[in-house]
Amino acid sequence: MTEPISLRAPSITGLPQPDFTPPTTDWLSGTWHVTHSTLPMWKSKRNVTISYKSLPPSTSSPSQDATNKLDDIVSYQGLNSKKVKTVNGIDTASGEDTGAWDWRGKGWLMIASSHWEVLGYGDLEAGDQWAVTYFAKTLFTPAGVDVYSRKKEGLTESVLKSIKEALAGIENESVKKLAVEIFEVRRD
Repeated sequence: MTEPISLRAPSITGLPQPDFTPPTTDWLSGTWHVTHSTLPMWKSKRNVTISYKSLPPSTSSPSQDATNKLDDIVSYQGLNSKKVKTVNGIDTASGEDTGAWDWRGKGWLMIASSHWEVLGYGDLEAGDQWAVTYFAKTLFTPAGVDVYSRKKEGLTESVLKSIKEALAGIENESVKKLAVEIFEVRRD
């Protein structure tokens, strides 16, 4: 039986924030499968993964675990392509909150940036982990959410249902709308 899932509201909503302990960079590090999303760009993609790796902190801090920077590599394939494409960037913690990050592209994508937040996360039975991330609107994409799983097979229907219910329970019409717009990202 899965414990109830609770999510915080995106900071852009201006709603009061519950007590929230953000995930450590160690917990975030590694590869995540984007199994569900509301972001239109993933409708024409498959096998979407995001890999995070801690980088040395940009300020002096007592340990690597206290870093405020992550290497961020998004990999994906087109629906009918064998070629794997990647987008590389750097995430910098937005203030003291390592649950909110500012992304900046590397290379020719250096001009691109976005803001994302972890709305909730957790550990599941059988060693899986989940996270729900919110992406603020940019020049190129609308605001949206991604659902992450450590396992390519994704989350169980009951966990996904709980995530959708938690999103729908946030007292903001834009966020409630996202709860019904979630679609499965193709994986094979």
